[in-house]
Amino acid sequence: MNKADQPVKVFISKTDFLEKDVLIERLLDLGYRHVEMVFEPGDMASRGSILDVFSPNQSHPIRLDFFSDNLDRINSFDVGSQKSLSALDSCHFESAKDLKRSLKSDEALEPDLSLLSEIKEGSFVVHENHGVAIYKGLVRMTISNVEGEYLHLSYKGADKLYVPISQIGRLYMFSRGDQKPQLNALHDGSWSRSSSKAKRDLKDLVEDIYYLQKQRQAEKGFCFSEDTEAQLSMETLFEHPLTADQQLAIEDVKRDMCQSKPMDRVLCGDVGFGKTEVLIRAAFKAIQDAKQVVVLVPTTILAEQHLKTFKKRFADFPITMASLSRFKNKAEKADIVKKLASKGLDLVIGTHRLLQPDIKFSDLGLIIVDEEQRFGVRHKERLKQLKASVAVLSISATPLPRTLYMALTGSREFSHIHTPPKGRKPIHTSVSLFDLNESKEAIEYELDRGGQVFYLYNHIAGLDRKAAQLKKVMPKLRIGIAYSTMRPKELEEVMQDFYHKKFDVLLCTTIIENGLDIPNVNTIVIERAEYLGLSQIHQIRGRVGRSTRDSYAHIYYSKEALSEKSKKRLDALKEYVALGSGYQLALKDLEIRGAGSLLGEKQHGHMSNIGFDLYCKLLKETLQRKKGERPEQNNLLDVLGIQLYIPADYMESSKQRFRFYQRINAAKYLEDIEDLEDELNDRFGAMPSFVEAVFNSVKNAILAYR
Repeated sequence: MNKADQPVKVFISKTDFLEKDVLIERLLDLGYRHVEMVFEPGDMASRGSILDVFSPNQSHPIRLDFFSDNLDRINSFDVGSQKSLSALDSCHFESAKDLKRSLKSDEALEPDLSLLSEIKEGSFVVHENHGVAIYKGLVRMTISNVEGEYLHLSYKGADKLYVPISQIGRLYMFSRGDQKPQLNALHDGSWSRSSSKAKRDLKDLVEDIYYLQKQRQAEKGFCFSEDTEAQLSMETLFEHPLTADQQLAIEDVKRDMCQSKPMDRVLCGDVGFGKTEVLIRAAFKAIQDAKQVVVLVPTTILAEQHLKTFKKRFADFPITMASLSRFKNKAEKADIVKKLASKGLDLVIGTHRLLQPDIKFSDLGLIIVDEEQRFGVRHKERLKQLKASVAVLSISATPLPRTLYMALTGSREFSHIHTPPKGRKPIHTSVSLFDLNESKEAIEYELDRGGQVFYLYNHIAGLDRKAAQLKKVMPKLRIGIAYSTMRPKELEEVMQDFYHKKFDVLLCTTIIENGLDIPNVNTIVIERAEYLGLSQIHQIRGRVGRSTRDSYAHIYYSKEALSEKSKKRLDALKEYVALGSGYQLALKDLEIRGAGSLLGEKQHGHMSNIGFDLYCKLLKETLQRKKGERPEQNNLLDVLGIQLYIPADYMESSKQRFRFYQRINAAKYLEDIEDLEDELNDRFGAMPSFVEAVFNSVKNAILAYR
């Protein structure tokens, strides 16, 4: 039979006699592509006895487990976790030849980031004992009659090192922003001097951090009351079920507020993950104790949107509130200032105008800082004066590096909402060179399904020119233009008209970055992305995907040569497109920008020498020792002295073996190891007896050590 005459479907049953290699050939003829891990329709991955296939006709990919030439099991599996779901008796795979591998047709199913390792072949790494090197991959070796895999590290000149897998926990990613790091030599003592100096100076830094912590703990603030009936009544009016993360964050905030020490908590959560509900409940709690609440936001638009949200949530309660922004006239502003001083307002929402010296409060109890990273140094200094004994809740999707650093080192309380609301879908994201026809197609696709589009072009002088370009290829397109320096009344009218669907496209600057929530807008086009920060792009992208509809972000860079920093930002954005990745993006942004300058010149030098990841680890350990705590052990294999080895004929991909070594090493409890055993058996087939024996040794050692 000619290939042209072959069927466009393959039917499979558990009772079939079927050779795995023959099936792979048939799937290749049907247009499937061979990949290491199946993530999207048209993918297939072969590992030992396992064959994973994602057919365009299936909502989930299928896992086939062969025993000799018989099918032992057929399962659907989850793309995110890569774990099996339901057992099946049969399935069929359709042709993938005509599958459009575009964001319009693919389901946005994203991998669990814990399955992926940041360290890849060619990455700059730092070994805790030996310094900065290039990771060259895994090497199979036999030393003292013991076969195993070793980490191949290339150092300065011809120096190289083969590190046993048991030391994988001593290896860290190395990042210095745009600068290419200097490799260490193995025998010149440079690494020993650099790391020793960093550790000595870290002790001085920790002394300062510890002093500030003790000082904050000694401060006395207002101890808020337990929840009232009104509080519980207001909370039941919330239209959506809380996620577990939301519930935990709310409990954290309430617990902080009910202590005599002033709350100073950072709440991090991706765009649209429900941070607003946490701050609403905190504000209501403060008002129940007759305290005033200030909500600081970076933009006028966000202030107005928050005011609408608060008014809706508090409509059944006698709470007075207002927004102070440039949308208000002189008389309105004067009236608000007067009411704040005389306790005529319970809650005020506004921009940095609220930080001016003429603003006086009658009885301020809670400051909420939304999108904290948008406020500058002068604003932060004024905040310090205000919050001496006042509860503070800072909220961000992508925390400012200093805030993130403080949270990572334990010097501020930290809550993280990382679970998306039920029904929320990832945003289909593409990153590519600008193409007018592609952007035209993206806009027309959204308009054809009754939606609207944000078109971000962050160049005020070029907005009219860009509008003309779009109108030329789409003459009937209704375009509204918005930017920060427009007259307040004009800006307000444009936003209202867009909200009421009088425009198809809002051509705008980064003014939409914060707070603009329009459920009918589910496509965003971002042009000249190389001029935007990584966290900023992520934040802007989050303006779509606010409903249960599929949403799309088309991110374009210009033809101009990209700087090394811009390339890194765009590569990171491609890597972290999953839901809930804002926190990872903030970490990546922190690496790219370099955090040392935020800590002072001396610490900046150390971070440049030893890398951000190792620096944070040493800082955290030093702080724990200062507090009299035992530093947490995250190097299980090293502590137990176990050399783990997963054969390549069982798990072919060295990237996946490396990640499993990392995950096993990070295990803390027996259940963690048992879960990984189950995952190996599921994803790669029955474990070889050698691997099973090593796992048993690890489990026995955990029982003895813990």
